[in-house]
Amino acid sequence: MIFYRQNLTDSQLLDLYKKILKPRMIEEKMLILIRQGKVSKWFSGIGQEAISVGITAALNEFEYILPMHRNLGVFTARNIPLHRLFSQWQGKESGFTKGRDRSFHFGTQKYNIIGMISHLGPQLGIADGIALANNLKKNNKVTAVFTGEGATSEGDFHEALNIAAVWKLPVMFVIENNGYGLSTPTNEQYACENLADKGIGYGIESWIIDGNNIVEIFNKTTELKADMQKNPRPVLLEFKTFRMRGHEEASGTKYVPEELQKLWAVKDPVDNFRMFLLNEGVLQEDYDAELREQIKQEIEDNLLLSNAEPEIIPTYSGELDDVYKPFNYEEIKSESSSENIRFIDAISTSLKQSMERHQNLVLMGQDIAEYGGAFKITEGFVDLFGKDRIRNTPICESAVVSAAMGLSINGYKAIVEMQFADFVSTGFNPIVNLLAKSHYRWGENADVVVRMPCGGGTQAGPFHSQTNEAWFTKTPGLKVVYPAFPYDAKGLLNTAINDPNPVLFFEHKQLYRSIYQDVPTDYYTIPFGKAALIKEGSAVTIIAFGAPVHWALETLAKNPEIDADLIDLRTLQPLDTETIFASVKKTGKAIIYQEDTMFGGIASDISALIMENCFEYLDAPVKRVASLDTPIPFTKALEDQFLAKNRFEEVLLELISY
Repeated sequence: MIFYRQNLTDSQLLDLYKKILKPRMIEEKMLILIRQGKVSKWFSGIGQEAISVGITAALNEFEYILPMHRNLGVFTARNIPLHRLFSQWQGKESGFTKGRDRSFHFGTQKYNIIGMISHLGPQLGIADGIALANNLKKNNKVTAVFTGEGATSEGDFHEALNIAAVWKLPVMFVIENNGYGLSTPTNEQYACENLADKGIGYGIESWIIDGNNIVEIFNKTTELKADMQKNPRPVLLEFKTFRMRGHEEASGTKYVPEELQKLWAVKDPVDNFRMFLLNEGVLQEDYDAELREQIKQEIEDNLLLSNAEPEIIPTYSGELDDVYKPFNYEEIKSESSSENIRFIDAISTSLKQSMERHQNLVLMGQDIAEYGGAFKITEGFVDLFGKDRIRNTPICESAVVSAAMGLSINGYKAIVEMQFADFVSTGFNPIVNLLAKSHYRWGENADVVVRMPCGGGTQAGPFHSQTNEAWFTKTPGLKVVYPAFPYDAKGLLNTAINDPNPVLFFEHKQLYRSIYQDVPTDYYTIPFGKAALIKEGSAVTIIAFGAPVHWALETLAKNPEIDADLIDLRTLQPLDTETIFASVKKTGKAIIYQEDTMFGGIASDISALIMENCFEYLDAPVKRVASLDTPIPFTKALEDQFLAKNRFEEVLLELISY
């Protein structure tokens, strides 16, 4: 292995040596602790430390870096106290996840490190969002994100590269090609000769670098960083390296041919760099021994600190209180005159006024810029706020949601418009596994709203008509809002944008242009978790949200003799159980009305809650009315039969006469 030091001073070379030696010695200690049963799991980076250390050394401490689960050198090169890392791996309180996640599945804003989730790909999109925020701030910073050769097959990899190329984002996409995705060799992972070739299709500059040569890595990434600051753009870096241990320690390396292990053993990045420094006279044997003893003692001292820390004592409040970032709701009441507007106008006005109120708010979605979106909600916004903040996106929902998370991490608010709620399925993973879990896992909130045009009644068929709120109401960490009236739509969307937690905001598209209401012209907010009592009565409680609120009103208008409480939930998570229970205890009968299909819908949970909390007040079984348990069809006759609308009156009358 040849090291070209170029302009590196002796001091710089020694600094790199210290940085690469420390993670190697920590790993060697971890292997001992694993055999002793003191660490439960370990993802070894032995053999590929040069990449983590070289890139981290090339970036400054204020630039974000997004590592993987075998990039210990990133964390140590950023000088994170070792006892905190040890406590993280042992599930102690002073770790970064309070025992809620293991290994390197965490981030820390203090050190500008954003860790992975096990699904790998979403962090590439996060890097896009972080870099976009840097571009908007014009702060000249570069972001580096790591992935393995196996994850380059994931759709998120390709989506993130495409977004970065189109938006000219200064991201270093770092591929650690260590030959195996767990046990699957590269010839079963991809057919191109080099993974760097994948950059060509996206118009991205690509480089192949010796992943075991720390000097080459540091020099090349330092050079690239300087050029990316002058000419912002993404680069794809493929580092050829090898993982000397198993995917994780328990899996072993029996699947690796012995000759391959021997070939890469002689390319050890630490040993070879050490010999180079000795030969150059930069490092002396006695100083090397002294340095190793210092690191060894640092490891032992910090292990003592971590071992002395007590085990976590779980509490219900401790767990539940960390699911969401605390939100200090600010009630803003309107003092303006009102204007009779449509539901769609209320959404548009909320977005416009929120863009004015929050200068760090960015809207992203397909066709939302000059075209104004599929429903023309953002028409004219580019003229008002510019294309930096009103951003057309490629058709890649997963990476866009992840980029929204990156914007949030780097100080922005983000709204993602799903062209139709149905399309959220291709962005499902980062919503339920990234946005929803980040605050609980390591205290990082996701200041993201996902707008969801949804619902049937327009003969749009199976892929443009779903109302899929139940996919998200059961996911801790998400808030779910579903207004039925223009007034509520505007006030609740304002609150959703203010809330630092991820919010799924459902907008029934059949209501967009059919429902009018007097709505204040200025800005106001409505709190989450407060249902609206639309009508009051004593015979039955009707619980609905979205379009079924209007369908219920039609039924009650047709049957004026029915004396009913009609509750419009408005928000599904949090759910206003207080209003529900008070009404049911008054009327003794409850019917829950949803447009979603029956099985697994939120009506089932509300029914169970009523049974558990109001059983002794009930005079009849709790009833649910929902759409058929089929995909939603296109033809009008079939759609009419599918929707819950045509069955509600019959079930309601049966319940009243029970």
